[in-house]
Amino acid sequence: MIIVVFRARLRPDADMAALGRVGERMAELAKSVPGLISYKDYTAEDGENVTVVEFASEPELIAWREQPEHVQAQERARREFFADYRIQVCRVERSYHFAVGEGRSAQTRH
Repeated sequence: MIIVVFRARLRPDADMAALGRVGERMAELAKSVPGLISYKDYTAEDGENVTVVEFASEPELIAWREQPEHVQAQERARREFFADYRIQVCRVERSYHFAVGEGRSAQTRH
């Protein structure tokens, strides 16, 4: 599994309504990519925006990275919305799961 962590800070003059529309479209588009496991957005108390995206494998991530509408959205975001951003691409070494009634799952190696 591949996890992408996208951390961004917005420009003070960013058009929030336009950014919201682009973000909604990217979430919708990402969910149609084969191999996508999850796509979640968060905003930290300090204003940093964080998106965590999980893919089954690297080829699916590459397909998303190179998807034409996504590439256009990235270019627009650099021009209009983001003051700065950082992307981290991580491979999952192992994972665990806990759920009430189920307990903790065995370690899963990837």
